[in-house]
Amino acid sequence: MRYPIPNESIEQLFTKARSHRSWTELPVSQETLRELYEVMKWAPTSVNLAPARFVFVQTELAKEKLYPYLMDSNVEQVRSAPVTVIIAYDEKFYTNAERLYPAYDTTDYFKNDPKISYDTAFRNSSLQGAYLIMAARALGLDTNSMSGFDNAGVDKAFFAGTDLRSNFLCTLGYGDDSKLFARGPRLSFDEVCQFI
Repeated sequence: MRYPIPNESIEQLFTKARSHRSWTELPVSQETLRELYEVMKWAPTSVNLAPARFVFVQTELAKEKLYPYLMDSNVEQVRSAPVTVIIAYDEKFYTNAERLYPAYDTTDYFKNDPKISYDTAFRNSSLQGAYLIMAARALGLDTNSMSGFDNAGVDKAFFAGTDLRSNFLCTLGYGDDSKLFARGPRLSFDEVCQFI
């Protein structure tokens, strides 16, 4: 039987966690990024097919490839963050189906239906990006997710000649709490939920 995690953990993951746009000088090591993946990879995806792919943009040279495709307001966020993750998806994720879901080979199901394949790849890579955010918070990192960029441009710059397509971006690092805005409100339970 599992038990609720401590409230302190819930605060770190959800109720007191914030999206950061300003960062301290603390670096994020590649060992930490590997640990981040090793934590988040266990979260569920449709028939365990894990279509997301992650590019950890760390060097200035790599960031310069990204800048031309960012909305103006996002350029400084990427420039100042220790890491920006391109959360992408593999359009041919189903080539791993037999290995990742040995109970039943779903390869042809996805291969023969482009719409289902796209919907599955996009939806589940979005989920995996969210899992990455929560895993980062669990490991003491801060994050900021972004969709203000030119997907086609990023795909050309980073994924030309591959089956990978960008979904969204997420900066990672150790946030500067002194530069946070006041926290925005959230919708109430009664506004968004119902019992039937």
